[in-house]
Amino acid sequence: MINQKTIFENINREIGKVISGKENVIKMIATAILAGGHVLLEDVPGVGKTTLALAFSKAFDLSYRRMQFTPDVLPSDVIGFSMYNKKTDEFQYMPGVAMCNILLADEINRTSPKTQAALLEVMEEKKVTVDGVTRMLPNPFFVIATQNPVGYVGTQKLPESQLDRFMIKLSMGYPEFEDEVNIYKGKSYDAIDKVERVLTGEEVSEYQKQVADVYVEESIYRYATGLVRNSRENDGVELGVSPRGGIALLSMSKATAFLDGRDYVVPEDILSNIEYVFGHRIVLNSKARAAGKTEKDIIEELIRGLDIPAGKSKNGDR
Repeated sequence: MINQKTIFENINREIGKVISGKENVIKMIATAILAGGHVLLEDVPGVGKTTLALAFSKAFDLSYRRMQFTPDVLPSDVIGFSMYNKKTDEFQYMPGVAMCNILLADEINRTSPKTQAALLEVMEEKKVTVDGVTRMLPNPFFVIATQNPVGYVGTQKLPESQLDRFMIKLSMGYPEFEDEVNIYKGKSYDAIDKVERVLTGEEVSEYQKQVADVYVEESIYRYATGLVRNSRENDGVELGVSPRGGIALLSMSKATAFLDGRDYVVPEDILSNIEYVFGHRIVLNSKARAAGKTEKDIIEELIRGLDIPAGKSKNGDR
């Protein structure tokens, strides 16, 4: 296999030119892209989410579009619409913002549920249907969506069906002191033009296929299944992880193994991704909330409740 560790080193080097001190965030997004999934970033405004998405588009040499989601954004703005052309005497398809490789859906929880629903087919099927005609989106395609924490003016909670379409949920957080100093000096903004291509769209698609072929042994499948099923039976959980969440956990684990230079998944791959995959899929019940529990607490309970399988470790031992 290729030296996958070099792939991430190159990605981190280029995106690190504009986003400093966020190596884990960069790695998780790169992993999700290679796993073929979408990313949800929940953060306060102004911490560099848009800059991060733009940096990824430049590093991967992909087309990039951004939409600011507001209450007046329509589904047709996302998927496109048909307009009558007098010259040709026929209706012509006008592409929506989703016709790109990377779609930054900014502040997704400020728009209407109807517009949010328009993203479902786009994210799940990677295609749009307008006036009965289905059109495939460019390949690769993925969404980096941002949302403000619930409670900010004008925000509304995303429905569980929408959240489930995101492979992982991350938070960038505020920058470290020195990184923030450099932001005020304008170094991050000046550096966006210095981000060089690391991969092409064709290479990303090829690596996604290789990730899908990463080997998972039976004990790992059963371990992941146990974690998913136990999330539904936990006495502090109102809504547990869906089968789609289980698929996301395994896909992220395969991509993690790939970037680590392995063609097989180990238990550590599952454990390193579970918080990002399960966190936004678990809905706490009133009993857990009253006890001050968090989704992270529940995930730790799930991990403690199952024996880690005796599969291969990262050094290849059993």
